[in-house]
Amino acid sequence: MDRSNPYCSSTPEISISDDRNSPSKAPRLLPWVGLLTALLAVGCGGESEQAGAPQAPPPPSVTVAEPVAKSITEWDEYTGRLAAVSSVEVRARVSGYLQEVHFEEGAMVEKGDLLYVVDPRPYEATLAETRAQLRRAEVRLELARSELDRAQRLFERRAISEEEMDVRTQEEKEAAAGLEATKAAVEAAQLDVGFTRVRAPLSGRISNTRVTPGNLIRGGTADATLLTTLVSMDPIYFYFSADEQSVLRYLRWIAAGTRQSAREHNTSVFLRLADEQDYSRRGLIDFVDNRIDQATSTLQVRAVFDNPGQMLLPGMFGKIRVAGRGPYDGLLIPAEAVGVDQADPFVYVVDENDTARRRVVELGPEAYGLRVVRKGLEAGERVIIEGIQRVRPDSPVTPETTELQLDESRSSGVMPDTLPVAGSSDARVPADESQADGDPADNDQAEDGVDSGPDTKADPGADPA
Repeated sequence: MDRSNPYCSSTPEISISDDRNSPSKAPRLLPWVGLLTALLAVGCGGESEQAGAPQAPPPPSVTVAEPVAKSITEWDEYTGRLAAVSSVEVRARVSGYLQEVHFEEGAMVEKGDLLYVVDPRPYEATLAETRAQLRRAEVRLELARSELDRAQRLFERRAISEEEMDVRTQEEKEAAAGLEATKAAVEAAQLDVGFTRVRAPLSGRISNTRVTPGNLIRGGTADATLLTTLVSMDPIYFYFSADEQSVLRYLRWIAAGTRQSAREHNTSVFLRLADEQDYSRRGLIDFVDNRIDQATSTLQVRAVFDNPGQMLLPGMFGKIRVAGRGPYDGLLIPAEAVGVDQADPFVYVVDENDTARRRVVELGPEAYGLRVVRKGLEAGERVIIEGIQRVRPDSPVTPETTELQLDESRSSGVMPDTLPVAGSSDARVPADESQADGDPADNDQAEDGVDSGPDTKADPGADPA
């Protein structure tokens, strides 16, 4: 109550005269006395409540910044494994006892290097026998020709019949055919002798020997004994599979003319191994399968990489990037500026009246330590980057402006300033030099990469479809 108000007191005093001579006045005054008491109580109490009412809080302070505008080309990322261009199971072409092993297990061998020796003596004996048969066939042919000449002279003098002349002619032809057959037998025997020395069919790295000297091996058949394996190392393949949704997206880009097909154009891809952070190894797509695998709903694609340092081994796991969405004009903001409401990402934009407006956005990958916004923002708008927890939609705020900076050290998804030679695993060359020799480096699964690098001759924007 307001104690300063003379009409407000803890106990209102109302005097009613006791006029015994006027018994009808008291009942008529009682309603008015109750009404006056209620009005005084309401008036005094209302003033006290108004004096103690809390004031509205000031608008929350937030930090705002304009998003960084940049041309963005995203990467599509796939996993796969390396595979040798050529892989051979080394088996002997002849049967026999293994006599010698002429290589160091796990070493590099060159095409034509001697690997194994099978006991050649049985085959050398067969060769000697066929050569003897060849000499016999030559003698028979010589005799048959001599008899034919004599028969021709006698036939001219009518000394022998025509029938005998025909016999001599056929004998000469039979002897000639026998000579040719014997020559073929000699060649086969020579091949068998040569097959006893097993040589490397290609250059590459050899495995361990499966058979040791002294063991009997089978050769020249479908179940021939496996001796070892040999794989080529340089260049090397990388196989990966694109999901059906990605393939459909690529095909629509090709149909719209915004992308080129990897079947018809050189397409750059970038590889990183399991312990690497950067996609620094560049290669080219050289094969796209002709159908979708019904079991996995994927399309198999193959890329080829140079491997001079032999860091890439067949069977290794890796991740590969190919050009995906873009290029497009994207905006970059801190990830802390993005909120999520029922799976819809949003940001707060401060308008000219310093009022926070909620804006649903479409997000892209991370780049330069910031998050790419594909749609929903305009360049020059003020985005709340700090204090979004204190903001309510369509409520006033007190903005404090700052400027965003790109973190170049966190640009693993961006085309580097220096690039490996097309297909190279190790070498780095400046981007302008890669243009000079026609190496692709132009564009870039859209999960975690962008590109702002230079254009080059091979088209990394071509899609594996």
